[in-house]
Amino acid sequence: MKIVIADIPDEGLHLNIGEKFDLEGISLMSPVTADLELHKTGKEIIVSGEVTAAVELQCSRCLKVFSRYLSLPVEVVYHPLEEIGVERHELRDDELDMGFYRGEELDLQELLKEQLLLNIQMKPLCREVCKGLCPRCGTDLNMGQCECEEKEVDPRLEVLRNFLKKRKE
Repeated sequence: MKIVIADIPDEGLHLNIGEKFDLEGISLMSPVTADLELHKTGKEIIVSGEVTAAVELQCSRCLKVFSRYLSLPVEVVYHPLEEIGVERHELRDDELDMGFYRGEELDLQELLKEQLLLNIQMKPLCREVCKGLCPRCGTDLNMGQCECEEKEVDPRLEVLRNFLKKRKE
């Protein structure tokens, strides 16, 4: 959804959005919805509100697919792209919630995609206490213990193990 910047009234613009789109690496279970307020101050556009979506993810420990409902607060200040200088610099804390627009339109679909991608964990977990899979036999340790006998010892620590055995004797 694109908004023409000149069409944003002085008192602001309230939008309720429901968008379906593809998101790289993420499976969306429902349309992404957003309740947003747009305000214009000079050339800046302030977008605030909330983005919600139901996503399907794969647990990075046990590999099970699970769903998660995301409710994300949004507070972004957009500046014209022309304000960026040619020199590059490290982002300061006050610049993290800053975006840029080109021309006379603001693409809100890009905002929604960006907010979802930034707020999904890099290594999602089905639950915090997920035990994962046994590295030897692949048994899901959330369902119970595996049948593996002895835990494999790092060969570099074998000398220490032998030393401790002799010391006990």
